[in-house]
Amino acid sequence: MYHGKWLTDPLVELEKQSFCDLKVANNSDQNVAFKVKTTSPKRYYVRPNTGVLHPWDSCVIRVTLQAQQEFPPDMQCKDKFLLQSTVVSPNSEVDDLPQDTFNKESGRTIEECKLRVVYVSPNSAQGNADEDSVSKPGKAPNAQGNSSVEDILQRVKEERDAAVRQTKQLQQELELWKRRRQRRNNSGFSCRFSLFVAMIGIMLGFLLKLSLSSPTTA
Repeated sequence: MYHGKWLTDPLVELEKQSFCDLKVANNSDQNVAFKVKTTSPKRYYVRPNTGVLHPWDSCVIRVTLQAQQEFPPDMQCKDKFLLQSTVVSPNSEVDDLPQDTFNKESGRTIEECKLRVVYVSPNSAQGNADEDSVSKPGKAPNAQGNSSVEDILQRVKEERDAAVRQTKQLQQELELWKRRRQRRNNSGFSCRFSLFVAMIGIMLGFLLKLSLSSPTTA
């Protein structure tokens, strides 16, 4: 399994939720289950934190940082994430995973990838962008008016990209829900069909026994 890469920079603003997208991909011909753990579960909201990737499939995981009242000292963060993955049986779904799926003592081969959290403030990100624009030879700094317009266009582009990614994630969750519902419907139909066949068998057996036990006429 390819453990993935960050799709967005984790910019952190006070009193606002911040998010970062992580894309994971299954570059194998087997079903792979994944699970995301963090050292600070109350601080982060991970969706989805568990899932099953079919062969050559991928998924976008959104990590949301709850609104913070203050920045950590020197913007240094000790939070970490652990991405675990393991091969599961074909046609497995999230609801079918055993509780010990990601337990090494179960004898499974568990692949792990550790991710360290790095906070980036919007001011520092803007400062780095300004330094890049000044340091590049042959490129003069933009005027204040142009800079404001570019900032607005950049923000609109980021919001559009975020909306597109969220739409794709919702589509993935909808497809997963449809597959689960279809499996439940198929399971319910199989039970009803088996019960119907059993009832017919009982009735036929009763009629056959009744016909054999009835007296024959001379």
